[in-house]
Amino acid sequence: MPNILIVDDEASIRKILLEVLAEEGYSATAVESGEACLETLRKQPFAVVLLDIWLPGVDGLETLQRIREFDSPPEIVIISGHGTIETAVRATKLGAFDFLEKPLSLDKTLIVIKNALEAHRLRAENRDFRKQIAGRGVIVGDSVPMKALRQQVGIMAPTNGWRSSH
Repeated sequence: MPNILIVDDEASIRKILLEVLAEEGYSATAVESGEACLETLRKQPFAVVLLDIWLPGVDGLETLQRIREFDSPPEIVIISGHGTIETAVRATKLGAFDFLEKPLSLDKTLIVIKNALEAHRLRAENRDFRKQIAGRGVIVGDSVPMKALRQQVGIMAPTNGWRSSH
């Protein structure tokens, strides 16, 4: 069962979210600060973090930046009662999965969590797949055509496109 971490300085919000997530069958933990969030993430993995923007000490955006530096970071959903379009855009640019405004709509929150969990699962699958196929593609041979093929692959590999000869 995927773990969800709630980070909010308001005890009532932590309590409500813990109860709702438990009712929905999720495993959730709650902390009150960015520092506590980072410490908790170092001790155990979480699939999703619900992260308040306004926190004492290290704020939500700084916490978001630090989380994104982890090897396999969780999906981060920013929550804020003082949200602006600018803050939402900045959070998204920093790697947030989504942005929810307080007061939270529980239905919308649950949908966003479900989508974030799916995104987290897909990223993990992608990472595992890349590990499985790493090093499998070796072009063997020293003939002129093979050398030309390696050169073409070396040129095209870093790009996103291909050119048709038709």
